[in-house]
Amino acid sequence: MPEPKSLRVAYGEALVELGATNGKMVVLDADLAHATMTSMFEAKYPERFFNFGLAEANMMCAAAGFAHSGFVPFASTFALFGTGRAYEQIRNSISYVNANVKFGLSHSGLSVGEDGGSHQSIEDIALMRVLPGMTILVPCDPIETRKAVFAAAAIDGPVYIRVARPIVENITTESTPFVPGEACVLREGGDICIAATGLMVKEALKAAELLAALGIKAAVVNFHTIKPFDSKRVLDMAKGCGAIVTVEEHSVIGGLGSAVAEVLAGNSSAKFERIGIQDRFGKSGKPADLFAEYGLTAANICSRCEALLGRGVG
Repeated sequence: MPEPKSLRVAYGEALVELGATNGKMVVLDADLAHATMTSMFEAKYPERFFNFGLAEANMMCAAAGFAHSGFVPFASTFALFGTGRAYEQIRNSISYVNANVKFGLSHSGLSVGEDGGSHQSIEDIALMRVLPGMTILVPCDPIETRKAVFAAAAIDGPVYIRVARPIVENITTESTPFVPGEACVLREGGDICIAATGLMVKEALKAAELLAALGIKAAVVNFHTIKPFDSKRVLDMAKGCGAIVTVEEHSVIGGLGSAVAEVLAGNSSAKFERIGIQDRFGKSGKPADLFAEYGLTAANICSRCEALLGRGVG
């Protein structure tokens, strides 16, 4: 199994690898290349790297221009700045005209840690999800991050890749399916389904082990794509398990939990629970402490699953 690494490092490495075979690929950054790890691409292909300084809106407009000129631009900065500060430019100059721009936005979610609530993007998926034609990929480990970069380059249209900061272990393999728009079942189970995305996939798998010790068979589904959404998988799991719990390092409003709820509404009577950030901002702290504070742990997932099934005390 490949060694653990930060998803931003896996992102930078994938850009370099892709750049060797795609001469039309260019990378844009907003003065954060050593944080987003696009500096790897800059070192290898300096003539195809462009630093726009602290001007994210300008960077997104330039990315649209590159796309209209036949290039495949990857625009990178922190998730908060890319989806927030430059939202209008992404909406009108890129999404509105279906420009072939890719966003590799790092430092997403609570796992930014000590940078605090002002820099923790807990609404970025919701913002990108509402834009027509936007594809959203949320890899769970370094292997999936590489697959997401290559998949994004093959898609005609805007793609958001949500990149996390922490060093994480690989929980998938090179042979694990990664097809945009198709959720991947990582563990079978007929009592309850844990639908997870990003860094929460690992916690979901750990929770399934805890549940197994209690005699509860939990399926774990990796929703590495939030848009286009795999509605069929949700309904199949609802029918087979009768209960679904979603887990995300994002607000429960507008993210994976909302997507699943929209599918279930009027189509299924399955029990349903959302685990995520409950309509509040983040705060400063170590990622593990923040995950515990916000209930993004295997133990809490296990407890909530028990409660939903009427097997625990909640």
